[in-house]
Amino acid sequence: MPDPALSTYAGLPGYLLLWVFALVAFGLFGYRVAHFVRLFLRARPEYRGGQWAQRLGFFVLHVLGQRRLFDEPLVGAVHFLIFWAFVFYSTSFFWNLLRGMVPVLPIPYADEVPWMTLPLEVLGALALVGVMVAAARRGFFAPPRLVRSLDATIILVLITVLLLSFLTSEGFRVLAGHSTSWMPVGVVLGGWFARLGMTPAASPLYFLSAWWVHMLVVLGFLAYLPYSKHLHLLAAPFSVFFSSPVMGTVPPPSEGAARREEFTWRELLNGLSCAECGRCDRACPAFNSGFPLSPREVVGFIRDLVRAPANPKSLVVVERSVVESPLASEIIPPAALWSCACCYACMERCPSLNEHVHLIVEMRRSLVSRGEVDDRLQAVLTNLSRYGNSMGQPARARARWTQDLGFTLKDARREAADYLWFVGDYASYDPRIQPATRAAARVFHRAGLDVAILYDEERNAGTDVRRVGEEGLFEMLREKNLQAMGKAQFRQVITTDPHTFHGLRNEYGLNSVRVLHHTELVDEMIAAGRLPLKRPIRVTATYHDPCYLGRANGIYEAPRRVLRALGVKLREMRRNRRRSYCCGAGGGRIWMEEVPGIKERPAENRVREAAELGVEMLVVACPKDYVMFQDALKTTGLEGKLVVKEVMELVDEATAPLEG
Repeated sequence: MPDPALSTYAGLPGYLLLWVFALVAFGLFGYRVAHFVRLFLRARPEYRGGQWAQRLGFFVLHVLGQRRLFDEPLVGAVHFLIFWAFVFYSTSFFWNLLRGMVPVLPIPYADEVPWMTLPLEVLGALALVGVMVAAARRGFFAPPRLVRSLDATIILVLITVLLLSFLTSEGFRVLAGHSTSWMPVGVVLGGWFARLGMTPAASPLYFLSAWWVHMLVVLGFLAYLPYSKHLHLLAAPFSVFFSSPVMGTVPPPSEGAARREEFTWRELLNGLSCAECGRCDRACPAFNSGFPLSPREVVGFIRDLVRAPANPKSLVVVERSVVESPLASEIIPPAALWSCACCYACMERCPSLNEHVHLIVEMRRSLVSRGEVDDRLQAVLTNLSRYGNSMGQPARARARWTQDLGFTLKDARREAADYLWFVGDYASYDPRIQPATRAAARVFHRAGLDVAILYDEERNAGTDVRRVGEEGLFEMLREKNLQAMGKAQFRQVITTDPHTFHGLRNEYGLNSVRVLHHTELVDEMIAAGRLPLKRPIRVTATYHDPCYLGRANGIYEAPRRVLRALGVKLREMRRNRRRSYCCGAGGGRIWMEEVPGIKERPAENRVREAAELGVEMLVVACPKDYVMFQDALKTTGLEGKLVVKEVMELVDEATAPLEG
């Protein structure tokens, strides 16, 4: 076959044309990428180094393996094929471009090397089928919130053309007599071309035409990509590699973000790596309940902010009536930001590992710093600052729940203990939760655990305070708790609230102390034979995974093992483990005013899902879940049909002394 680079076209050598086209394409590409790099350099710094092995593992799993896309098996398989075809075709393209621009190099073209030709042909054919499936899905079976834009159509067309142009060039090589066993697709196409009446004599011209179409389409793709909304093809691998290795984190302390330069470079990167697939919205309890929040649109706002002119003028977190912005998408209503329960479901589902919650917390911080907080939330923040709890109760009342136990819990400030029990606000003060708290105390007592509490020196752990955007108040609460804990002698910490558990485990710097959720501790005690079970609990139940125990910390099996050990027959809800559906209390939502006009609160949706299983009981392991689901039973008319129980209430019943 003729050498495309050494052939002449209108008197010009092919290699010269390649130089011209490549310089134009790479120039346009480099100009746009340089713009984004300068923008990131002007953004607020954020350290995302360290934990390199874990980051590399994330890259292998989520970029090379496309792990999260396989939540939908067909979609995952299609995307996997297209991705790896993209990898091989990119390698082939740059190889051929180098060979063509410098034809004196003593190397063949990529498609002349058997071990490259075979995967290029096979992956190309499979990817072509995948593109057709993707186009059909996008056109006729699109899931909710998938963006169907002209931009996406252009990308699919370009991918189709570059695949077809390569495969047909292989067919023309076979037609010319260059058939090998490494060219299965080329052999099939060459046979088809011959039956269509194409002759071997004309195949060199056909080959050159297909080769140039392929190279020019790829160069055009390269030039177009950074100007399109599909820059995620290049940005997503960086988003994955520089994502937070720990789910449930928040941005580094700051005054918040209301302008482009106030976001960190990693936060801005979210906008470029979004694939607009809508998975975040489909997972979001706020969006699905009718709250004015779309995680996809929050990230889309960042994308538009990054792509905006050099100096966008308007604040971003303001009502439309306050500032007329030159870009409508530069405005996010505060109501959308306050709708977020910070459950991390959006982040758990995102294939690019974008950090939606980080963006929302940053913008909440800006609202808090400007005093734009609803009255009910402001009252709670005042209570937390003044009393150290969200209820506005005096500190001396924190341990009143212990009065009817029949035994005394150690005071950690005065007596050393093996375990420090950090009880939490709701477990301490809310009368609806106190029976479960006392049940936990009785279980610990029967097991002979050496447990102590901080009594009136315990404060709210501040986990939700931090996600509300009140970083200063969180730091004050953390400091007071650490001071109180510094007076105590203990080896391990127990919590009964997943939000508290997450804060102590991940945000308090207690690196030398093991922090346990009470379900983990009970699981260990049962396994070790330290907690004799006196009677089985013969009920059919389902278990709800709390966001800050499950998604944020990966604890799924310990509560289930406990329930099975008790004799509970478990049935799983459709949305379980990492895909569990939030009750709607987190991120400070439990402290905020109700939003009018919503379809259904997340907790109501969740209890309906549990009731559809035909179970007797919905078991929880979080005080906030208990409160939210008890209220939801009343509003859904399920009271009396479904019972909500905390895990420790069942353990207490199973370990209580037998009568007589």
